[in-house]
Amino acid sequence: MRPYLAILDSRCRMLLQYRVVALAGIVTQVFWGLLFTAMYRAFYHASKTAQPLNEGQVITYIWLGQAMLLLTFNRPDSELATMISSGAVAYELTRPVDLYNSWLARCAGTKAAPLVLRAIPILLLGGMFFGMATPVSVSAGVLFLISIILGLILAATITTLVTITMLWTISGEGMAALLPPLIYISSGMLIPLPLWPDWVKRIFDWLPFRGLIDTPFRVYLGDFHGIFAARAMAQQVIWILIIVMIGRVTLQRGLRRLVVQGG
Repeated sequence: MRPYLAILDSRCRMLLQYRVVALAGIVTQVFWGLLFTAMYRAFYHASKTAQPLNEGQVITYIWLGQAMLLLTFNRPDSELATMISSGAVAYELTRPVDLYNSWLARCAGTKAAPLVLRAIPILLLGGMFFGMATPVSVSAGVLFLISIILGLILAATITTLVTITMLWTISGEGMAALLPPLIYISSGMLIPLPLWPDWVKRIFDWLPFRGLIDTPFRVYLGDFHGIFAARAMAQQVIWILIIVMIGRVTLQRGLRRLVVQGG
């Protein structure tokens, strides 16, 4: 476990240096947060139909989404992609660590550091100036933290799997192009999942991507509580285990067919 924690720590330390990039991301996401807030305020003021979430809950959901936006970004790890395309991945095979675990730790660190840099300021701004509510209870806040950590791990497993698919492709842009729209829609990032029609929600409920955004946010809002929160978070854990298993099998098969260019 120690080598993988060291990899995670080193990736976080390196990426925490990119504060200007984080600042640019914060400005961009605050802009989009204000835009989405205005859109949903207009929707609620014009609609006479009762909605599963009230206006205040949706505004809180929006700002949480802007804070946690990076959980929906699942492009291949750029350094690992370069290693695979150049053949330098052969050096990875000589290291005395489990290859999948080391790649997963890298992906987790790559997500965790920028997420922290962006999320904390956006949450503070949302709470102080833009109508974002605090968790409905202390227990909801604690469960939210646990659920968002599970969401981070789930996002890292998805990114690791996307990176592994590069063993079959030249550029790796296929999965990187196909996944973002699906994740953005089915996670609740574009439209909060409770606002979708029932038949759409039933489909999204079975996909792993709701565990990135919708599950922790519904816990935060108190929409998931008690046994419902436990079931939703258990679903996050189950999908993590499933994707890890798929990733390990895919990596093993990819390494068996790997041919390093030049020899």
